[in-house]
Order: sequence, then structure tokens, then C-alpha cells
Amino acid sequence: MQRVLKARGLTGPDAIRRFCEPKLTDLHDPGLLPNVERAALRLVEAVRGQEQIVIYGDYDVDGITASAILYYIIKAVAPDANVRTYVPHRIDDGYGLSGDALRQLRSDGAQLVISVDCGITAIEPARIAREIGLDLIITDHHRPPQEAGALPDAFAIVHPGLPGSTYPFSELCGAGVAYKLAWLFATVWCGSKRVGKSLQQTLLHLLPLAALGTIADVVPLVDENRVIAMFGLRWMKQTPIVGLRALIEASGLMDEHIDSEKVGFVLGPRLNACGRMGHAEEALRMLTTSSTGEAATIAAQLTQLNRQRQKTEREVCDHAAQMAEDSGMTADDHRAIVLADESWHRGVIGVVCSRIVDRFGRPTILLQREGDTCKGSARSIDGYSMYDALSACSDHLLNFGGHDGAAGLSVATANLPAFTEAFVEHANAHISAEELTPAVDIDCDATLDELDMDTVKRIAALSPFGRSNPRPALRIERATLAEAPRQIGRNGRHLTLRLQQDLGASRKIVRTVWWGAGGLAADLAAGMCLDVIIEPKINTWNGRTSVEGEIKDVRVCEV
Repeated sequence: MQRVLKARGLTGPDAIRRFCEPKLTDLHDPGLLPNVERAALRLVEAVRGQEQIVIYGDYDVDGITASAILYYIIKAVAPDANVRTYVPHRIDDGYGLSGDALRQLRSDGAQLVISVDCGITAIEPARIAREIGLDLIITDHHRPPQEAGALPDAFAIVHPGLPGSTYPFSELCGAGVAYKLAWLFATVWCGSKRVGKSLQQTLLHLLPLAALGTIADVVPLVDENRVIAMFGLRWMKQTPIVGLRALIEASGLMDEHIDSEKVGFVLGPRLNACGRMGHAEEALRMLTTSSTGEAATIAAQLTQLNRQRQKTEREVCDHAAQMAEDSGMTADDHRAIVLADESWHRGVIGVVCSRIVDRFGRPTILLQREGDTCKGSARSIDGYSMYDALSACSDHLLNFGGHDGAAGLSVATANLPAFTEAFVEHANAHISAEELTPAVDIDCDATLDELDMDTVKRIAALSPFGRSNPRPALRIERATLAEAPRQIGRNGRHLTLRLQQDLGASRKIVRTVWWGAGGLAADLAAGMCLDVIIEPKINTWNGRTSVEGEIKDVRVCEV
């Protein structure tokens, strides 16, 4: 365990305590966020003046949960507050703040609009808001422009990574930023840093929503993101938010331990499916309704939409992978993939992008071609900034926005060939051949004998796992296959290997699973010596609990 902590740079007692035993007091003072006090004061003024407030959110999990956080904190201090939410339609309206939408909201009586998880590049919409007499507060976490004068002219911009910001942690997600604004709003409302017990409980009850956004948006699970995720997961099943309870029940998780993987692969996809295959306002309505019946109905609909999303995603992924190979974009002289097709569903393109990156190890851009315009998503590999790459090719684009790992963009169909050439040229110049081969990081060496129940439980206590805090990976050298590998799963897609090490008197055998490696069964035989990288886990099956391992990579030892 100490070797794992050391590998992650956790050596001093204070650093180890903060990581292994985080406290809510480890959260940074929200007042340190740029412009947050100005935003909170304006929101207090709007609530007390019965102004019409609109929370303008993005259509993914981060945006939906961020919207719900601000909605609940406003209703907590003023149940009759004139507040509503607005979520653009992914396909009909597109991403982010829209000048047309702001005009319509103003026409409907809105006096204050607060964006969540979007807006940092909304120069023109912010100009329109000011022109029509609409106060606009932008809260966002996506990479801001660094040029002087390139920020939107809004009433306030709350963003941890603004140029000149002294906020101690720049990696909050949209829901994290919204939570910090909610926290400061509560203190301003009360006129004291110590809020009343009711408001304190509300802020605690909002942590599961912040955790959903944090984990689903794949921000680094370190520093205060780790605090938010850990306490939010811990309290998720006890939530008084009827929509969140309905989502957990519809997902079959009420009797399960909810960890970051359950959020990433079960809860998050259901919320995202609404925005991808329908309209995300339904998911937000579920999270903000007080009706258990309505929440249960929407949760059931989300489950159905998620099944539809999975089917569509598989079809687009298979098609895109075939196109990438047929077009030569997986060849050595192409270190990036850019593809467009009119038949692809734009709602799943971002997910498919990630799968293509995983499959071919290249930054990938997938676009839906619709007449004169192609719109889509981009995903990158470690060490290659998608934001910088798109900035370098921006002359060929209509617009783009995002961060190092992911982005959204649109390009005129006529400019697509020129953009593709420029982007691939940039990737070829900035990505080495070695970087195209996915690397497996290990924390330390270990022996099978060290993987007893107590040690693996302590390793599991390093959760929640995610970006910047992956499950610990251990290298086991010279392990022996105790018996022939066995294929498991549909069509034998996976392998189970029973490993042992010759450590004197020890003959401990550990069962491991190697996902997606079923085709390698014929290459492995009983008695073979292997170096393996595994992630140790606790498995419970039929009332029996045991230590197992998930294989990440294997190397056959030289004799």
C-alpha cells in the first residue's frame, strides 16, 4: 500500500491524510473563485426582487446536474422564487449560449440568465444579452481564451481558470463551479459564512448531484473533486431528491454499492441518453420535480432511451471504424482520424469518438454532414491538446470550443478536405510514432502472495477511481499459468486465467479476468511463464468473497 501511495506522489502525512481521509473542510473557499461574489450578490438581488431568473444549462450530465444544483439552492431560500431552467436541444439548437435563445428568454420576461457548464467563448451571445438589457452571469469550466479582450462581456464570469485567477484548483467541472456559486450564494443570503442548519443540509444534499457531474465529466478525481465525489457517492442512496432516487431505482442500484464505475457506466449514460436521443430538459425535469410518480415515469423513459442509444452507438462505431481503415487513416502516415457521414446520429458521435480513439490510438474527429455544414465532436490522446490543435486549424472552422481532451466543432462542408489535411498535418508534426501505442502505467511491483484480503481492501479505499486517480495497477513478474486459460462471456470474448508464483513454500493461486482477450486463448498454455499487469479487486459471488485481478496487459517471459 505504501508503495502505491509513493508512486502517486503521496508521501507526507498531510498529503496522505487529505487523500485517504478527505474532509469537507478540505474544500476550497468558494469566495476565491473569480467574480463569484459579484455573481452571488446579483443572484440574491434577483431572488429578493422577484426577478425572473433562468438557469441556462448544457445538455450533458454535467450541465443537467449543475442546473439542478442552482435551482435547488434558490428554491431553498425562496420557495416562491421566479426561477426556471432552459436546456438547448443538442441537434436543433446546438451547444452553448445562443443569441436567439437569449432574445426569446428576454421576450418571455427573463431579467437574469445564469449559464452553467457553457458560455466561456460566447462573445456574440453576451453582446446580444447586454444589448437587450439582460444580465448574464456565465459559470463554466471549459478552457477560456487567453488573449486579452477575448472573454465575453457578461455581468460576471465565474470560472476557476480565468487568466489571472488565484483559485487553488482549476479542474472543477461545471457542476463543481455551480456548487461553489450555490455555497457562496447561501452565505451572502444569510449575511454570514455560517449558514443556518436548513441551508447547510441543502448544500450537503446537493453533493450527490455535484458528484454525478464531476465523475461523468471525467475531470481529475484529485483535490476537491475527490472530496466532492467521495462524499457525494457516500450519500447518494440517502438523497431526498426524488428524481435522483428514481434514477437509482430504475437503474437497479438501490441494493448495490454505488461507486464511480456505477456512475460512469450506469447512472451517467441514462442521463446523457436523454440529451443524445431526445431532449435533456426531460432529465432535468426529473431531477427537479417533487412528484415521485413523474420522476419514476421519466426514469423509466431514460432507461429505454439508453438502450436505443447503445444500439445506435454500436452501429455508428462499426461504420466509423470501417471507414477509418478503408480511408487509410489508421496507417502510419496518418496520426489522426477525421471522418464525416450524413447518416450518423449527432447525439452519439462524442461517445463513438472516444471508442475510436481507444481502438486506434489516434486523436479522432467525427462529424455529421448535413448540407453545407458538418458538426461533431473531437477526442484526443494523452499529450496532445485537442484545443491547441483546433486553434491551429481554426481558419478552416466555423467555430469550436472545449479543452485538451475533448471538443466540439463545426466546419463548412466545402472546407472539410482542407481542414482534414491541416489537422492531420498538425497531428503528424506533434505526435510521435511511440505516442500512438497506448501505454499501461503501473504503480509498483508486487507478488501474488501480497494480495491478501486486507491489502486489497486498503487499495480499494483509494477510490473513487477515475481520471488522475485510476485503479492501482501492479506488475506481477514471472507468474505461472496454473491451468489452461478458459474463454468466458458471449462467443468466448474474454479470458479467465489462474495465476500462481513459485515463492518457496507459497503456492497461492489468484483468478484473473482479461476482458476482450478471448482470441488469445490458443496462444497461452498451462505452465507458461508470464509478466502480468493487474488491477486487484474484491469479488463476491454466491456468498463467497475472494481476491481477484483484472488483467491490463501480459508479456510472455523469455525462458
